[in-house]
Order: sequence, then C-alpha cells, then structure tokens
Amino acid sequence: MNIVLWIIAGVLAAFYLAAGLTKVTRPKEKLAANMTWVEDFSAGTVKLIGVLEILGALGLVLPAAFGVAPILTPLAATGLAVMMLLAAAVHVRRGELQMVAVTVVLFVLLDFVAVLRFGSQSF
Repeated sequence: MNIVLWIIAGVLAAFYLAAGLTKVTRPKEKLAANMTWVEDFSAGTVKLIGVLEILGALGLVLPAAFGVAPILTPLAATGLAVMMLLAAAVHVRRGELQMVAVTVVLFVLLDFVAVLRFGSQSF
C-alpha cells in the first residue's frame, strides 16, 4: 500500500506542480482561453491559487521523501482536497459539469492519500 500511496502522491504532485506553474507564469488573459473560471477571479487570486498548488505539490512528496516533518504530507493533501471542494463549487456555479467530475476525482485521490498518511500508512 505504501508504494501505491507514493505513486498516487507523485502523480498528484506532478499535476499540481504543472497546474500551479501555469497559473503563476501566464497572464490571466492567456489562461482564460483554456480555464474559463479565471474570468471570475482577479489576476492576483489566480496567481495565489497557483502558488498554493505549487506548495501543495511540494508538500505531497518532499517532507516524506526527506524525512523532515513528514506530517506535512497528509496536511498538504488535505489542503489541496479543500481547494478541490472550493473548485467544484465554482464549477457547479458556472455549470461546468465536466470540470466538477475532474475535481471530484482529484478530491477522492487527495483524500485517499491524506486519510492513509494520517492513519495506518503514516511515516
């Protein structure tokens, strides 16, 4: 189970790192072409979301990998899961049901990592 958790955390970390870097490095106007939800938020808020995704991605793997404050791994998963609940609410409000499904899948995977890393598979 430990290997499965590492794989899931690694894939999630890669996803959130890429998503966060995209939000941080591109202007809001360019993001709006693929991410229509950014229209509802200021450029600063979009950048903040990107920074939080980058920090969450790093928190999913680095603390456990280096054995320094490994409690941060399930906390990062929990933080990203909360972000996915908020993202799902935005997508529901905008009627973007396909994106709701994506955020729910990400939430379930993050919740799986958080619950097991807090519990039976902690470091």
